[in-house]
Amino acid sequence: MMTASVVGGSGGYMAGLAVVTGASSGIGEAYAERLAADGWNLIVVARRGERLSELAARLADAHAVSVRAIRADLARSDEVQRVCGEIGAAPVDMLVNNAGLAHYMPFADLPPAQARELADLNVLAPVLLTRAVVTGMLARSRGSIINVASLLAFSGSVQAAFLPDRAVYAGTKSFLVTFSQALAEEVRDAGVRVQVVCPGVVRSEFHSRQGLDMSAVPRMEPHQVVEASLADLAAGVVVSVPGLTDIGALALLDEASRDLVSVARTAELPGRYAATE
Repeated sequence: MMTASVVGGSGGYMAGLAVVTGASSGIGEAYAERLAADGWNLIVVARRGERLSELAARLADAHAVSVRAIRADLARSDEVQRVCGEIGAAPVDMLVNNAGLAHYMPFADLPPAQARELADLNVLAPVLLTRAVVTGMLARSRGSIINVASLLAFSGSVQAAFLPDRAVYAGTKSFLVTFSQALAEEVRDAGVRVQVVCPGVVRSEFHSRQGLDMSAVPRMEPHQVVEASLADLAAGVVVSVPGLTDIGALALLDEASRDLVSVARTAELPGRYAATE
């Protein structure tokens, strides 16, 4: 069941209206805090209604902005549809698709219901929420869409003892990278910016909810991820990787992608596939 409440503030629409999903804790809460401090009015969305209402009241009081809290489980199609209706009718200038979960476990052990939940929350919800606001952004020739992914989006072939079993989770985050890159090119000339953020391990409740103890692992703070994301957004960076010191690594990845796609229209197989007797 989805419910909504509004906490008013005296601030106007100086910085516009931003929607943040998964806003009740971690990176989502940090986005909401930073945007409110910058003068943005907010629509915050999360499953935990009590925490969300507390956040809305705190931000409205502290920053004199309007904060609307919508309690919704974005893994449920009916609630995604209702949130899309709410935000699609609003003049949204920024959408932060942050809500997500992991269900780390071997693929053969992953219950079908949890596999569906991963796909619905990590893939389908961001796509539909983005679709709900992008036409308005294009009509106004302004807007920003931020999709929160993970460095695990690039981990498909990587084998390391510290990596969790992640086939579906990593696949959903890889989708967000490709979706964001392609969409960014589609809307770039229309004044709309799209970014995908790929943090590493972040200090939040995300891992504890999976039953993982990350206390011994170096972790970035949520506000650091947000600072890096918004700085990269202002600079036009599409794939934002907080903590990456050598941005040349991303350039090499882009170059490899172009090389792979360049063979799409090749009519003949290379010699290594020649039949042998």
